[in-house]
Amino acid sequence: MERSFHREIEQLRQGDNGKFQGEGILAVTKAILQSGVGYVGGYQGAPVSHLLDVLVQAKDLMAELGVHVEANSNEASAAAMLGASINYPIRGAVTWKSIVGTNVASDALSNLASPGVKGGAMIISGEDTGEGASVIQERTHAFAMKSSLWLLDPRPNLQSMVDMVEHGFQLSEASNTPVILGLRIRACHVQGDFTTKNNQKSPINTIDKADHPAAFEYDRLAHPPATYAQEKKKVEERLPAARKFIVDRQLNEFFDGRYNNLGIILQGGLYNTLVNRLNVLGLGDQFGNSDIPLMVLNVTHPLVPDQITEFCAGKDAVMVLEEGNPEFIEHQIHTMLRKADIQTRVFGKDIFPTGGEYNAEAITKGLVDFLGEVEPLAIDQEALRDKAAQLFNDKAAGQEVMDIALPPRPPGFCTGCPERPVFTAIKMLKEEIGDIHIAADIGCHAFATYAPFSMGNSILGYGMGLASASAVGPMLKKRTISIMGDGGFWHNGLQTGVLSNLFNEGDGLLIIMQNGYASATGQQYIPSSTVGSDTTPMTSEIEQTLKALGVKWLRTVRTYGVSRMLDTLREAMTTEQKGLKVIIADSECMLARQRRIKGENAEKLKRGAEVIVPRFGVDEEICTGDHSCIRLSGCPSLSLADNSDPLRDEPVTQVIDSCVGCGLCGEVAHAAQLCPSFYRAERIQNAGAFTKMMAGFRNGVIGWLAGSERPS
Repeated sequence: MERSFHREIEQLRQGDNGKFQGEGILAVTKAILQSGVGYVGGYQGAPVSHLLDVLVQAKDLMAELGVHVEANSNEASAAAMLGASINYPIRGAVTWKSIVGTNVASDALSNLASPGVKGGAMIISGEDTGEGASVIQERTHAFAMKSSLWLLDPRPNLQSMVDMVEHGFQLSEASNTPVILGLRIRACHVQGDFTTKNNQKSPINTIDKADHPAAFEYDRLAHPPATYAQEKKKVEERLPAARKFIVDRQLNEFFDGRYNNLGIILQGGLYNTLVNRLNVLGLGDQFGNSDIPLMVLNVTHPLVPDQITEFCAGKDAVMVLEEGNPEFIEHQIHTMLRKADIQTRVFGKDIFPTGGEYNAEAITKGLVDFLGEVEPLAIDQEALRDKAAQLFNDKAAGQEVMDIALPPRPPGFCTGCPERPVFTAIKMLKEEIGDIHIAADIGCHAFATYAPFSMGNSILGYGMGLASASAVGPMLKKRTISIMGDGGFWHNGLQTGVLSNLFNEGDGLLIIMQNGYASATGQQYIPSSTVGSDTTPMTSEIEQTLKALGVKWLRTVRTYGVSRMLDTLREAMTTEQKGLKVIIADSECMLARQRRIKGENAEKLKRGAEVIVPRFGVDEEICTGDHSCIRLSGCPSLSLADNSDPLRDEPVTQVIDSCVGCGLCGEVAHAAQLCPSFYRAERIQNAGAFTKMMAGFRNGVIGWLAGSERPS
């Protein structure tokens, strides 16, 4: 049972003067429909997943508007969809997660940027920065500069974000250039409201189709010799047109302040954090008014030189608030000011961290350091530093308390995750045959790099686990193990990993975690899902695909069978048979299973049918206190409890209420020949006649046995 977006879809239907309430990424979703898109595509990935998830479920609304929606197999196929806007006046939008998605899409984007577009083309990128990020810490800004794609970074409030979507499509068409809308995690999930407009139909759509295809124009192809002229147009025509549009439509915003000798130039996405810090330090208020003049760059590429020089002229110093590294904006500002012979001092990365998220602490410290270097009017520097010091002291004191109360808790597998037993089996195999080179991969299975498994020598990209082991295998006496999810298999692993390995006659082991979804991004459907988004059966099976490609050694194993998984792993690592060996570790994602079962059980209870929920426990009298079960499985439902036996000091294992009854603890106890202290119990609701009869019989036997043991 997938998550329902019924409420969100109803909000997407609102017309003129409606009130949309929700989070930022859903406001952007509404904005692209108001802008009259003809097609939407993308690849799932937080923080922008909801955009595509909602539209995939909103089939009726999309049919009414004539919008074509695709959940693409990867970001490259999504980016290639934007080719529809090269020759036709059709607006299109695609979405994916940050620089990792842009990297995959880079070939198509470069070829798209060269000829440019007629219809507005927008890439919505969920920027993922800082310690809470799950991707490499690089900037989409570099790609935008390299390919001459315009980059938008709107202020994080819903109305500003919606307005920038509308302006973004217009900017794209005015300059014949695709645009990127960069949305930080905080912007995607910021809550608020905005006044809606009617959804618009594209002039060409799935209802009002074009009578004829576009006429052939060689100059619209990204192919020599046309590319030479296209590159000149980027600089001589498209860039000036974009800058003129930015100025005419006032896309960048300016806010006055009473300290006119100073200024702050900032990326739009950092606006909320900055004004909050100004308020806390007594340099502004909670309504966004600032004592220091602000230049908010809702368009971070291209910059408009005249806007920069006019803002900086006559000021003693400006502070550039630019998240990420290198400091592209700061470098450009220096160049623009020096060319205009303006000697305003520029502070940036010399007072701010060179990388990571610019959170409240980083901005507070940078502001205090900036004001300590200049001579603003009527600011009590000592009082300012005291206030900042108090903020840091309060945080340090709170952190000290938290550190005492809570141990470090890195992310990990969900309770009952079907991937956990696979890594348990690998851990047991390593105890038998020694250490193994393991090529990890992006996805839920990357949690195996944390304790208690701590395995994985490299992560090189989504679906690239097998490819990343290709040069390691021939150098080692022992076979390598590569990990790949079923989502990663279809995204990239089939081509870059399996096909390449077969072509080059590799001899490693590939484990494909088959749970039926692209799980780490929110359980979206993939080609091998049991059913698709419209409940029709899917036909692409990983096992059949591998057989068709010529994989000879292939096993499909239920993941929770730890003993069988261990035997299969041992066979794969020791067999004399050469060539790629593949184990498909097959079990449904536990989160999806629990959602499905919850709905099914609710229906059964309504009908008065019997519902059985399994749970596991530990017999305290039998538990030895060795805790190998915890060390091998790492299940979060296994915890420690004080031993009630006064003659024993060691704590015993206990199963807490979060147990979902997957049975892994018992499987590990059996496979590793641990103590038989685990037992399985069943909680039964609406018990039937047979169940009640058997329960009565068991209780009677237990009572008789208990009575027979009493001394006479």
